[in-house]
Amino acid sequence: MTDEPLTARDLRWLAPVLFAGVAVAVVYLATNRYPAFGAGLYFAVVEELLACFPCLPATIPHYTAAGVPFAYPPAAYVLLTPLVAAGADPILVSRLVPPLWTVLYLVPAYLFARDLRDSRAVGAVAALLIAVNPQILQWHVSAGGVVRGFAMLVVLTGLYTGLRLFRTGDRRWLAASTALFGLAVLTHPTYSLFFVTGYALLWATVDRSLRGFGRGLTVGIGGVLLASPWWLSVVATHGPTVFTAAAGTHGGIGGGIARLLDASGWSLLVLAGGALLLAAGHVLLPAWLLASELLFIQPRFAYLVGSVVLAVLTVEHALPRLASSDRVAAAVGRVAATVTGAANRGSDGGNASSSGEGAASDGRGVVTTLALGFLLVGALVGPAVFAAHVTVGSDSTTPQFVDGSDREAMAWARAETAPDATVVVLSDAAEWFPLYADRTMLVGPWGVEWRSQDAYDRQLDTFVEISACETVECVDSELAAAGVAPDYVYVPTDEYTIRGRRHAPTGLAAAMDGSARYERVFENDGVAVFRRTSG
Repeated sequence: MTDEPLTARDLRWLAPVLFAGVAVAVVYLATNRYPAFGAGLYFAVVEELLACFPCLPATIPHYTAAGVPFAYPPAAYVLLTPLVAAGADPILVSRLVPPLWTVLYLVPAYLFARDLRDSRAVGAVAALLIAVNPQILQWHVSAGGVVRGFAMLVVLTGLYTGLRLFRTGDRRWLAASTALFGLAVLTHPTYSLFFVTGYALLWATVDRSLRGFGRGLTVGIGGVLLASPWWLSVVATHGPTVFTAAAGTHGGIGGGIARLLDASGWSLLVLAGGALLLAAGHVLLPAWLLASELLFIQPRFAYLVGSVVLAVLTVEHALPRLASSDRVAAAVGRVAATVTGAANRGSDGGNASSSGEGAASDGRGVVTTLALGFLLVGALVGPAVFAAHVTVGSDSTTPQFVDGSDREAMAWARAETAPDATVVVLSDAAEWFPLYADRTMLVGPWGVEWRSQDAYDRQLDTFVEISACETVECVDSELAAAGVAPDYVYVPTDEYTIRGRRHAPTGLAAAMDGSARYERVFENDGVAVFRRTSG
């Protein structure tokens, strides 16, 4: 493990990684005029924080009739408040800020993997795989990355300081780790659990001593205490059950068990890699991979650990075997000599081919050269593959919840409907609707997890079913079953998404035109809004 966090020697390894991260961010911004997924509720939280400052709001209004409890960890929202206070458009902020986090968190990802295996090549390959993995990007480069991307930056930095702490026992790393865990608790509960899992396994495999256990316990208790002003306030307002209610939603803890039964090809590859590492005598990474698969239904955490697994397999096992071939070693030596010779001729006219050959002739030199070649190729190919993934066919990685037609319809609702008007919005545009229309959206799961799992499940089921309706009878039936009577129904008339899945426009708007119970009061190229006249 190097003594310094970053040195000049790290730059040649980090440069291709950061290039790939920036290239992916550019691809995302170029292919998404509007942010992927939603963050309307997040910015509604920011607005309530600004209105309530210095207190914390009790509820966030307009998300269902009663609003939703404000029990979200506030750190990421506090970071956004200066931008919103300065007048920045939430759509623009949620489009530009998450890609920034996805580039920044590659640095601690590199440092952690580097020091874990004492290998810059492992660190760089792991960070590169994280930079271009669509499943990891889906959760962090999209709009929700204003919170989750920041959370990943905090957690990866905390894992790096934790590795340093368990290996050195230095009190500076103890203080840094405690502060970072406190910040993680104040940012996102799921990422905090991933933080805890990593620390538990680091202690068990790096410093399995009573003193090491005490350090880990200090980080845990200290972080929780640092975050106590927030969680004590939430408990005082909503009671402790607000946290247990949310724990059961979004798959809950242990939700990954069901996902394993329907594992994708990438999941199987990562699990196979973990099995190979276990067979080779590695313990930490296979155990961490299995824990991530079982604890979290979202695969991003398993893919994160899996990226380190695949990096270790590539650099420590696959490339040395490739380098042992005399033919490969000779070819690498010739390439190294050519590149070194050209560089020297360009600088001082010297002939360094023999030194270049010598640099690549030993096994370690060949592996290093192959790893750098892998990085350079990966930094070019990875973003290109991501670009193909989000542009060819139906893009399930970065679907847009809103477009210009939605913004126009929401502006109309804000200007032309009564302040107490209630609306049922069909499509994922519902997540942004309360923020931009400043009107109550009656059906939608966002934020309802803080009430109870049953309430969340009911809202989610109703939202999915009514958004897919193709007839007036279907809409009326779903409204009756949910026990809601909105003043308006918001119907998409061009392609839209339901929970990120694309849907073609239906004939619902035309059917509602033919119904005596509904009157069309607004329309543009993509949205029709109907006022309910009866029933």
